[in-house]
Amino acid sequence: MRTGRLLGSGRSADVYEIDETWVLRRDREGWGDATAEATVMEHVRRHGYPVPGVRAATRGDLVMERLTGPTMLEAFGAGLFSAEEAGLTLARLLRKLHAVPARLSADPAVRVLHLDLHPDNVMLTPDGPKVIDWANAEEGPPGLDWGMSAVILAQVAVGGEAQAGVAGETLAAMLDANTDCVTEDGLTRAVRRRAADPAMSAPEVQLLGEAERLVRTLAF
Repeated sequence: MRTGRLLGSGRSADVYEIDETWVLRRDREGWGDATAEATVMEHVRRHGYPVPGVRAATRGDLVMERLTGPTMLEAFGAGLFSAEEAGLTLARLLRKLHAVPARLSADPAVRVLHLDLHPDNVMLTPDGPKVIDWANAEEGPPGLDWGMSAVILAQVAVGGEAQAGVAGETLAAMLDANTDCVTEDGLTRAVRRRAADPAMSAPEVQLLGEAERLVRTLAF
């Protein structure tokens, strides 16, 4: 497929303009399967979950609805969104997602999991927040999804970079009144999965122990 103007790049993919309505996300690393991702996105979208619409997908390319607005992370930098708002929004999005029935499993305890829900994967559109980047999505226990989001935020919070303070405040707000959602098993599995993630740098992996302790302090 022909690509237009490059709109942005992430760790493993680039996003190109097609027209005013659609964009193409192209995988650079060959890790993902955009057809599987598109299937999950369409499933949760049919149940009212806020995701971009999908027009077409191959293994490496995903043609999806073009969204207008900053990511939550970009909104922090522009002073458009507070850490408390971000944490509460992430919590609402997780709860709403886990109300969607699984597509494959008949087990009522199993739900669709995003497994990478953090401020850079939420776009603040005129129609409200929409969740992007479903490459890691699976079905499983909701506690794992909460654990993943908590650990991702905690790694930033303990990392000492510019976003550390706002990440810690976002984490605290996300867990406020939702500590029952983070389970021992979910947190343990989340830390293990982050450690095994090939996209993680060695310094990021080294932060996992301190990050886990922070989540435990807030959640248990």
